[in-house]
Amino acid sequence: MGDVDKILEKGGALTRQVHELLLELFPDAVLTADDENIGYGTTTGYKGLKFTVAPFSGYVRLGIAGGAALDDPANLMQGTGKVHRHLKVRSAGQLADPALRDLLAAALE
Repeated sequence: MGDVDKILEKGGALTRQVHELLLELFPDAVLTADDENIGYGTTTGYKGLKFTVAPFSGYVRLGIAGGAALDDPANLMQGTGKVHRHLKVRSAGQLADPALRDLLAAALE
């Protein structure tokens, strides 16, 4: 089992900003971590998973569980999986985008 604080430290400011946005929108999130990803869910384990955050060089991958079923008129999400999608957050400015906030809110419904 990983450590959320270690992942946030490793990921730097942008990872922390994505984390803070998710907690703003999902204050009751149950946090889990493996070596490189933070999970945000309604409970521990895969069934309750809503989001994942994984820092990479140059961006933070924000995973949206069930994203394939969500309306994404701004075409923010990437991926071809049958269930999940993700997006690459490359700057803090993306986090203020109303389309992103709407997408994340829809994922919580």
